Amino acid sequence: MNAPLQPQVTVWFDSSCPLCVREIRLFRRLDKRSAIDFVDVLSGQACPLDEATLMARFHAQEVGGEVVSGAAAFAAMWRAIPLLRPIGLLMRFPIILSIAEIAYIVFLRLRPSLQRLVRKMGVE
Repeated sequence: MNAPLQPQVTVWFDSSCPLCVREIRLFRRLDKRSAIDFVDVLSGQACPLDEATLMARFHAQEVGGEVVSGAAAFAAMWRAIPLLRPIGLLMRFPIILSIAEIAYIVFLRLRPSLQRLVRKMGVE
């Protein structure tokens, strides 16, 4: 097994969102090298952006980089997970990142309905 690293990426997530919690749980399992620092926006920890901004979209920051959001944030996180790294690297191509961002925007529009459905089903 690979030795743990200092976090390469910080990811901010919404712990009040059942979809987000499930997704972060999956990424924590995949992050076997502890390369990602997962920060709950609602935890009160210092964040580089205000809470409303962080809650509106998914945000991440690679060490030495700027805070990015949406598809770019997912790509940054994926690059830190060996299994997903190829997808994260592909998203460095502007056309691929643009298509992924469009998909992310569509997801954001569906997110409230999906959250209600997940809560109704009692799936956490």
